[in-house]
Amino acid sequence: MVRTKICGVTNEADLRAVEGAGADAVGVIADVPVETPREVAVEDAARLVAAAPPFLTTTLVTMPDTPAEAVDAADRVGSDVLQLHGDFAPGAFREIRDSVGAKIVAVVDAEDPERARDVAPAVDAVLVDSIDGSGAGGTGETHDWAATAEVTATLDAPVILAGGLGPENVAEAVETVRPFAVDVASGVEARGGQKDHDAVRAFVANAAAAGERIAGDDAEASGGSRTDDDRTVEEVSS
Repeated sequence: MVRTKICGVTNEADLRAVEGAGADAVGVIADVPVETPREVAVEDAARLVAAAPPFLTTTLVTMPDTPAEAVDAADRVGSDVLQLHGDFAPGAFREIRDSVGAKIVAVVDAEDPERARDVAPAVDAVLVDSIDGSGAGGTGETHDWAATAEVTATLDAPVILAGGLGPENVAEAVETVRPFAVDVASGVEARGGQKDHDAVRAFVANAAAAGERIAGDDAEASGGSRTDDDRTVEEVSS
């Protein structure tokens, strides 16, 4: 199974479209020092997070300068996940994680696999993206998926794949990298900051179909035996 996150949501209509498409997570961008049509005010981010349904994971995407700023943003918005762009050391990530109720995702440059390995033990997941000179993602550019697949296999945290993804290439990306999740923003937009609801549905469906093919291939390769990941919630809870 591969999860999907639709990032850069700026309004409740798009939030509902993300939910209706069956995505696992939604991202809101606030308090970033770069120009993007997907940024909303911190107060609006909190409002969108509060409007999300119970089983849609909410993610605040932000670029704080210090751990204290990261903690303040998390407290003000109240999202399930805090996705952090920036050059925090592993110790700073641990400090933030110990201070907030949210899960922590560190964004790393696909061109810097050693940083991915360095921060992975200190966070809950690593998002591998095509990063620009400002340290921000959302470039709309792909990177070397084969190289990212090699890194993914060595990390001590789940990997979220981002960078230039869209409905037309997400299946190939999933099958190449085999990430925990895929993340898209501009690749499903009608225009800057406004989602194309058909594209959102296609992205989620194509990612899910690719994940199912991988699961089928893995099951066939193992002779059809079940793994712990195949157990139902009832089995795990009993």
